[in-house]
Amino acid sequence: MAMDHDHGQLKEALETLKETGVRITPQRHAILEYLINSMSHPTADEIYKSLEGKFPNMSVATVYNNLRVFREVGLVKELPYGDSSSRFDFVTSHHYHVICEKCGKIVDFHYPGLDEVEQLASHVTGFKVSHHRMEIYGTCSDCSFKEAH
Repeated sequence: MAMDHDHGQLKEALETLKETGVRITPQRHAILEYLINSMSHPTADEIYKSLEGKFPNMSVATVYNNLRVFREVGLVKELPYGDSSSRFDFVTSHHYHVICEKCGKIVDFHYPGLDEVEQLASHVTGFKVSHHRMEIYGTCSDCSFKEAH
């Protein structure tokens, strides 16, 4: 079931690239697929490491450039969290990040109900709202467990 969902996302992403005139190279396809399947918000390095076997002549710079292209067409968000390396997140509709303050782990949390927040904000302020983001902070179960023991 989940795979169908991912496949749909990949198809939509490729459509978006076509519409914006971005050439779909095998590398771009692979990077997108990796981002969609990875729920862990990988860094460019992690993406590079997992794909270098398939694309021996691909460099980290290539990965970065492609991520930048995806970011410009709105498929990917760059998440500058604390450490020096940005993490990249495939933009799926409406999810929020729950972030562990101890280890920095980021977990996706879906809550479609918050769409109404945008409508309300727009209504109250007269803004044309484009998007919103919310981050929730706390201690993940692993870190809580370590603290308790």
